[in-house]
Amino acid sequence: MAADDLTIVLADDQDLVRAGFRVILESEPGFRVVGEAPDGAAAVEAVVALRPDVVCLDVQMPGVDGLEAARRIGALPDPPAVLVLTTFDDDDALFQALEAGASGFLLKNASPERLIDAVRTVAAGDALLAPDVTRRVISRATAGHGPTCPGYDDRADAPTEDGSAAIAAAGLTEREAEVLRLLARGCSNAEIARELFVGEATVKTHVSNVLQKTGVRDRIQAVVWAYEHGVATAG
Repeated sequence: MAADDLTIVLADDQDLVRAGFRVILESEPGFRVVGEAPDGAAAVEAVVALRPDVVCLDVQMPGVDGLEAARRIGALPDPPAVLVLTTFDDDDALFQALEAGASGFLLKNASPERLIDAVRTVAAGDALLAPDVTRRVISRATAGHGPTCPGYDDRADAPTEDGSAAIAAAGLTEREAEVLRLLARGCSNAEIARELFVGEATVKTHVSNVLQKTGVRDRIQAVVWAYEHGVATAG
């Protein structure tokens, strides 16, 4: 195994599902499945023993389920990225997975290419949610109101007085606050770059600064932070 291989633990109570995922993932150069687990408790043990880069967790498993396993893994020192895989397109499971510290949420009917991309994305430290899932996160945060990209209108989400105070308290620059509001409208990095007439590398730097200054884990949590603190408001 090469030193720079991306290592993965698979947790699912169905042997055939794990075998299928292993075949898909190990077809990608540089990907290596180093362990498998039939339930959440075994998944946590495998993570402790093998220190993978990514753990793929099924939601519904006997004993300790995937959501509880995600919580336990997230509490470990230097935890791996957690990608939740499920057959259920369930909002409750989605939000519980995010609250448990998962970096990504993917349905099992996704294509093999999507699975490979998802593992690579969370391993790089980015959050992964399909665009329709991101819209559901935003919808819950805004009680179902407000536009999403494209068609952004900055008149719709000027910060409240509390939002301005939160921006100042977090030490966000004017441009970082603007990037955060665009994130809160569901814009991708490419869409933000086009809106602000800057390069995507610049956007990534701004997003990284926003996450650090607000103390959140990823861009999805940043969206929730923006609405909770009045930095973005429903149009």
